[in-house]
Amino acid sequence: MVSLAMLAIMAGCAVGLYLKGTLAQGIGMIFNALVAGLVAFGFFEVASKYLINYSPGMAPWAPMACFLILLILVFAILQAVELQICKEKVDLGLMPERIGRPLSGVVLGYLVTGYLLVAAAMAPLPNQYPYPRFDARNPNPSSPKKALLSPDGFVTGLFSAVSKGSFRPLGEPKSFAMLHAGYVDQLYLNRQKGKDVPLMTGTTPAIEVPRKAGVWSAPESLRDTEGKPLSGPAGTGLMLVRVGVKKTALKDASKFTLSQMRLVCGLKGDTAHPLAGQGQAVYPVGYIGADGRLERKSLDEIIDISKAPGDLITMDLGFPVPTSLTPVLLEFKRNNVVQVSAPATAEDAPQPIAFGAAAPPPQAAGTNEAPAPGQSAAGVQAAPAQPGQTAPAPSSGSKGKNRSKQRKGLSDISKSVTGPQVPEN
Repeated sequence: MVSLAMLAIMAGCAVGLYLKGTLAQGIGMIFNALVAGLVAFGFFEVASKYLINYSPGMAPWAPMACFLILLILVFAILQAVELQICKEKVDLGLMPERIGRPLSGVVLGYLVTGYLLVAAAMAPLPNQYPYPRFDARNPNPSSPKKALLSPDGFVTGLFSAVSKGSFRPLGEPKSFAMLHAGYVDQLYLNRQKGKDVPLMTGTTPAIEVPRKAGVWSAPESLRDTEGKPLSGPAGTGLMLVRVGVKKTALKDASKFTLSQMRLVCGLKGDTAHPLAGQGQAVYPVGYIGADGRLERKSLDEIIDISKAPGDLITMDLGFPVPTSLTPVLLEFKRNNVVQVSAPATAEDAPQPIAFGAAAPPPQAAGTNEAPAPGQSAAGVQAAPAQPGQTAPAPSSGSKGKNRSKQRKGLSDISKSVTGPQVPEN
């Protein structure tokens, strides 16, 4: 169905330019569409932030609405300027006109289709619309289905390439290719369960990551629930990320799927400008459960924390990170981004804790005290799993300490290249 609509749009643009346009007009419209798309991608998140503040009920539709408004507005302005500059038609000859008009119309239709597919993916529609990119029961981020000629991937990839450190002389470089790596996949996986799981959190930041030792390589002794050694795709290593999810930030429904959590990684050694360049998104394979073992979960499994007492729910997520990359950002739903710490060494790596257990307070530098009996090496006893609860609550004694060592999120809306710098707390 999407392929037919795409072909219809491309054919309509080709016929329209062939009958009533010129090759020069077609080239100008392609250029205007490209510029309008760049502006829409660069500013739709900033605009949607103001729209949500003005009308909170528009929150699920705000990104799509702002993207389309900016796209149409900029394209219309550029077209009006072009008509004022070129009031007379430019004829480039019989054969160039006959061949170039329909070809330029096809290219224009391809761009328009790409923008429309991206806008539709931003909307709170069922996951099979505008086309089923992932399997409904077991989504696999490494093998997405694509529309004919992948116009949505082309327009997002084009802006990612343009934003990759393009404005470095003007300030700290921030790349759309890093902040929104694999953007089309992110949009579809974020709404994997449709109406059952909200696309955005009520307030931000909704997640916290420890400032130090929040990321570390999984120990070789770690096993899954069946007692088997962990294995992953070739060229990857399992890394654990400790994240705290604020239940009060999930106002309407304290639910999320693992497909709404993703770790964006960059090249190792790029510490000067971590938010520039190309990023790669990886998704969790599970989290640490009872008895300190990794519970493998599908990305579409709904995690409900509404019945868990307390606010901050701590979990250690496992991500298969390529060995040539290092974690940079952790993203949650559509409007939460937090910069993670550098991976901890084996000596500084904390002990994995069960989902919902209290995170251990950081040990003061230079202390070598042995843990008390009944405690883990990190100094905090792991909380046992409680039946009848989705996740046990963090203990009130350590919650305040833990919060003081947590990193805040970027802003009310996850920033594109035009957003402010990621905070360093």
